[in-house]
Amino acid sequence: MKRSLPLLALAFAALPLALTAADDARVIHERLITFDTHLDTPSSLRRPGWSIMDRHSVADDGTQVDQPRMLEGGLDGGFWVIYVGQGPRTPEGHAAARDTALQIAVRIREMVAANPKYFALATKADDAAAIAATGKRIVYMSIENAYPIGHDVTLVKTFYDLGVRMLSTVHFANNDLADSATDTNGKEWNGLSPLGKEVVAECNRLGIIVDASHASDDVFDQLIALSKTPIILSHSGSKAVYDHPRNIDDERMKKLAASGGVIQMNSLSAYLIPTPPNPERNKAMQALMAKYGGRDNLTPAQQVEMRKDRRELAEKYPVPMATFDDFMKHVLHTLKVVGPAHVGFGADWDGGGGVTGMEDVASYHKITASLLAAGYSEADCANMWSGNTLRLLRAAEAYAAKLKAAEAAKPVVPQAR
Repeated sequence: MKRSLPLLALAFAALPLALTAADDARVIHERLITFDTHLDTPSSLRRPGWSIMDRHSVADDGTQVDQPRMLEGGLDGGFWVIYVGQGPRTPEGHAAARDTALQIAVRIREMVAANPKYFALATKADDAAAIAATGKRIVYMSIENAYPIGHDVTLVKTFYDLGVRMLSTVHFANNDLADSATDTNGKEWNGLSPLGKEVVAECNRLGIIVDASHASDDVFDQLIALSKTPIILSHSGSKAVYDHPRNIDDERMKKLAASGGVIQMNSLSAYLIPTPPNPERNKAMQALMAKYGGRDNLTPAQQVEMRKDRRELAEKYPVPMATFDDFMKHVLHTLKVVGPAHVGFGADWDGGGGVTGMEDVASYHKITASLLAAGYSEADCANMWSGNTLRLLRAAEAYAAKLKAAEAAKPVVPQAR
């Protein structure tokens, strides 16, 4: 039983008039297990006085995900991100990043532990259906940017033991594992570094899905060749629709699909439509960030003041904002290229995602309505919303189990005395 579907169905059955197409789509949406593979919401958990159980709004505090809005939009859960921005590539920098990542992982687990009636931690593919049947929100964990790993590959196992089941090697800037798609200094490793290849092998050994979002095209190509299980793009878009370094071209999409992988569609406006450069706006934004620092440690009063300053900056330097139709152009083009067995959703909520007409997860059901209107079936939607991601996780689990069984079957060689 998923959420309040029986009550919802009874309510519709009592209506004397026929359901509209939108109503039909909503009923179908409520039947599905729905995931987003890139929820940056753990950043909100650090904010003083902020609770995942309260209904917030983009207008009030800039956040896009909480339990009430997940219910409203019909989002069952997904991958909650442990993100640490790229910092100094020094022993001290790596240690600080490691500690921050561990703290975020603990914070996610504390969110679940504090709200056991509403959230449940998932570590296996089969957990998703069992949790959804109880009406709870599903909490898988992922790492965006493996910078916290530093040079210590054993930390991959540490994070696996904490619940991490997806990992990306890199973010906006090159690191010790891989080249980024957006580093202004260009290539450093021509793809993965030797350390990066070790981390990929360790992910395969443990049963962690490897994520290629934010990585360079060279890294993508090498991950396709090296990973023993299909990879994911947890939050990316179509380069054919908008040519941005963060997006992927059609030929690579086809390689991804041929290898069994999946692309999850991003909703960050700057990756969906062109954003004209504006040095003055950038300078003003840098000054604003310097004034307030990270929003996570601001008091409620400081957050109100910062949002006021940001609104004034946006009015002075307006930026084109993508619409829901722009987002769906990326989705529908990608579906034409690789089909519904290789597409899903990772909108980058609380990490910059959201478009006009789909500002937060409360309106996530609109995607299902659009897919059905475009001719895709309920089974297609089920695959896109969670089936494809769970298939990747099962493949990762199966490969890890195979390695473990092979290791256990090796004969024990007595040591000479």
